[in-house]
Amino acid sequence: MVNGRRLQVTGHNLNNKMQSYENLEIYQLAKKLAIEIHKITLSKLPKFEMYEEGSQIRRSSKSIGANIVEGFGRKKYKGEYTQFLTYALASCDETKYHLEVLYQTNIIDKGIFDNYIDNYKELGSKIYNFRKSIINSVT
Repeated sequence: MVNGRRLQVTGHNLNNKMQSYENLEIYQLAKKLAIEIHKITLSKLPKFEMYEEGSQIRRSSKSIGANIVEGFGRKKYKGEYTQFLTYALASCDETKYHLEVLYQTNIIDKGIFDNYIDNYKELGSKIYNFRKSIINSVT
């Protein structure tokens, strides 16, 4: 807020061209990975882990996309938009943590771990850069 008014994102080419969150690359990647994580945790994890660590990683991976969507809905307000992108980035980091726990407890193998940790690192980098571009945009 500046002088009691919320900052609005205007003149930012990403926002002007984007009519829907579905057009955002970060949303598309987050959704794709969340669906894959959901399927993998239901098919690859032992039953006892499906309801413990499996539930946690499903929730954190789905939270990434949900926060991108909610932030996009508030894109008119730069501060709120970047806040939700920050939440998405934090959920991405949380998902990486859950992957590490599943790997280090021998619940998932190295191939699955390497694939998904790399994908979530890439997604985190893209969210970070997108967030940075929103912060640096002209208001």
